[in-house]
Formats: sequence, C-alpha cells, structure tokens
Amino acid sequence: MIRTVFIALWIVVITLVIAPVCAFLSVFWAQSGAFIHLLSRFWARTILLVSGVNVVVQGVAGIDRDETYVYMANHQSMYDIFVLFAHLPFQFRWLAKKELFRIPVMGYAMGKVGHISIDRSDRRSAHKSLIEAARKIAEGASVVIFPEGSRSRDGAIMPFKPGGFHLAVRSGRPIVPLVISGTREVMRKGRIRVSPGHVTISLNPPVDVHAYKKNKKALMDSVHSLMKQDLERVRANTTDGSLNHE
Repeated sequence: MIRTVFIALWIVVITLVIAPVCAFLSVFWAQSGAFIHLLSRFWARTILLVSGVNVVVQGVAGIDRDETYVYMANHQSMYDIFVLFAHLPFQFRWLAKKELFRIPVMGYAMGKVGHISIDRSDRRSAHKSLIEAARKIAEGASVVIFPEGSRSRDGAIMPFKPGGFHLAVRSGRPIVPLVISGTREVMRKGRIRVSPGHVTISLNPPVDVHAYKKNKKALMDSVHSLMKQDLERVRANTTDGSLNHE
C-alpha cells in the first residue's frame, strides 16, 4: 500500500508540473502539438517507471507512420492511457469520455491540446464530438478510441459501441485494431492498488473501411473478432514466455 501511495503522489506531482506547461504552450504557440505530445509521452513514461511497468510493442512495422488512422484499443485499466501515451510511437488525439476532462489541470490541458471529450449519455453532444473528431482526422491527426466505452472487469473484450465505427467510415480512414494485455494485472477496475508488471501492445494491420460503408455492424464484428483472437494470442505467448519484440 505504501508503494501505491507513492505512485499516486508521483502522478499528482508530475501532472501538476506537465499539464500547466502543455496548456500554456497550446495557448501561446500554435505549432506546439508535436512538442506537447512529447511532453505527454515523458509524463506517461515517468509514471510507468515508478510503477515498475515494462512495455513491449508488437506490429509497428505494419503501420505507415505518414498515414492517418483510427486506432481502436481494448480497455482494461486506467494504465491503458499511460501505456499508449508512452509507447504508441505516433502522434494521436484521444476521443475519450468526458469524465477524464474533469480532472483538475490535466483535463483542461487535454482540451487545450486537441483531445476530444465525448458524452455518451447525451446523443446530441456525442454526435458533435464525432464531428469534431472527423475534423481532426481531416487535418491529419490520428485518433485513439476505446470502442468498449469503459474498462472491462474480467479482462474479456466487451461489446463495442458504434460511435467510433461511424467516425471511421465517415472519415474514410483505416482502423488499426490494437490490443493491450497486462494492464489489468497492474491496476484492475475498482481497485487502487498498483502492482508492477509486463504489458504488451499489439498493433494489427489496418482495416480498410470502404467495403463496410453499408454494413457497419459487419465492420464492428470483424474488428471485435480480430482483437479477441489477437488478445488470446498475446496472452498465450505471455504465459509461454515467448513474447516477440519489434
């Protein structure tokens, strides 16, 4: 418990240091996006370091760094955010639930640097958020979405919400299915205890959405099935001790 308290204090301190800098730069420096993303990556990496979390990334070679994507990731822990910020090697913007934007200082900074709040309890507001996300994508910014909408309690991939898939089809940008394994063991939903651990991010080949314009349900099912199979593969490899680094 002492270790968890130390980690919590570190998260508060580093957030109070980094978030105001990001907010300041976003107001006074129009071209600050890339630098702010680097600061966000540093913020997340320090949190993983003090938490004793190691991360392996697979599948990067199959992703075009000059392309714009809609990244869709499974969601098991608050640590998913730190892991993706720290180790997803591309610039991106979050399409995230509004509660994250209510966090003092951090939430304000997220809004200022271009991350997008979505209120799923208000359909009109959610629709506006998707339009805003489509605009960001049109400007060349990739977006990261948790299509389950909330964290999984048992580690299984839950049914997907349709919003992210409407966004991908509307924008015409490929979906990159992405699975995260190991964060649930670091910090489970409903608990505050943080345990050291090993996490894997697996990037799957992009999915062309154009063939699914008239059947978004088939697109959702296809991506869900792909992610479920890949998560099973990653977990099996972790158990066997045969993770591949890329």
